[in-house]
Amino acid sequence: MSFYEDQILPRAIHLLLGNAAMRPLRTRAMDGMSGEVMELGFGSGANVGLYPEAVTKVLAVEPSMVARSMATDSIAASPIPVELVGLDGQSVPLEDNSVDNVLTTWTLCTIPNLDAALSEVRRILRPGGAMYYLEHGLSDDPRIAKRQNRFNGLQKRVAGGCHLNRRIDSILTDAGFHLEHPARFQIAGPKTMSAMYSGVARLA
Repeated sequence: MSFYEDQILPRAIHLLLGNAAMRPLRTRAMDGMSGEVMELGFGSGANVGLYPEAVTKVLAVEPSMVARSMATDSIAASPIPVELVGLDGQSVPLEDNSVDNVLTTWTLCTIPNLDAALSEVRRILRPGGAMYYLEHGLSDDPRIAKRQNRFNGLQKRVAGGCHLNRRIDSILTDAGFHLEHPARFQIAGPKTMSAMYSGVARLA
């Protein structure tokens, strides 16, 4: 891993996605979440302090040591226990049927083998469990989608493997999830990065 990917990128992501403007989006995406939760792509802990009261514990998966270090103070102050349990969403060190729900916020764009990660999500969810997601991805606007496809290679190089053009809803349904209350919306920012997907992906 390069110095940029190891040291600079986690801090840049924290500034872009961990700021106050994103908190309402994060809070809304977690509405209804409860029980023991695995957070896939915990990052710098931007969701800490926003989890619903019904959440009893968070098991965090995060590969970046810098992001983990940045989250230390938030974890210590969290009213809900947070335990760092793994580095790789493609191979999670948790038992089968061991968590009530899974949370991802701006994570599915980056995981190299998304099929493997979603298979792990299905494996560790208890019956009736769901994945609460907030992600960016392919735009419905053909003109923007064309630019996303054109610049996707560059984006992956400068943003740690982040894809501009993943169709999150189709990926989830193809992986065997049933989508509840799926939402598509735009946020402020570059149009290639501002097409949002949010909802609840429940085990079918």
